[in-house]
Amino acid sequence: MARPYLNRLSRLHSDASGIALVEFAYSLPLMVGLMLGGVELSHYVTTKMRVSQLALHVADHSARIGSGTLLSSKRISETQINDVLTGAGLQARELDLYTNGRVVMSSIELDTANSTNNNKKYKVAWQRCRGSATYQPQYAQAGQANRPGFGPNSTIKAPMDDGATIFVEIYYEYQPIIWSVFNDKTFVEIAAMPVRDRRDLSQIYNIEGASVSTCA
Repeated sequence: MARPYLNRLSRLHSDASGIALVEFAYSLPLMVGLMLGGVELSHYVTTKMRVSQLALHVADHSARIGSGTLLSSKRISETQINDVLTGAGLQARELDLYTNGRVVMSSIELDTANSTNNNKKYKVAWQRCRGSATYQPQYAQAGQANRPGFGPNSTIKAPMDDGATIFVEIYYEYQPIIWSVFNDKTFVEIAAMPVRDRRDLSQIYNIEGASVSTCA
């Protein structure tokens, strides 16, 4: 009576038909982890690239704003600055830039009070910010003057004695889509663009009474 059961046990002991399924079950967590890690890595690299490009676009657009004729220095206004900042938020879209980050826009100009012909000094003539994140600018702060330049190694300067350079810092706190596997969870991307046209550097006009995007 026991022989049929013994024969079945003997066949079961030598049956290898389920090995592939067992191996798949063991390897599945590793495969899923690698795939999710690849998705997160791609998202991280793409986000960093987007923030870098955004800094360049904000600097470029800020260097182009102004109203006036070809024969006069162009005036910039608080409304125009706000439009550039609003456009940056729209361009960032799902990054939710102004909730998770901060944009700092500075105008680098010649510091005439501290400059000589052979030793040029520069200042932050004005600075505008937007974003809820707490961030102290690393390279240019409002009111700084008598500086050889700004940015890494003080390389950002005004292109001409009567010109200006727009210097942008964007701080962003990375938002993972699955989990955070990176030690560097914040980005600071910078960009600078010289103002193309002659610009009225005496002030920022605000005849519209627009809200000022202060850095306070």
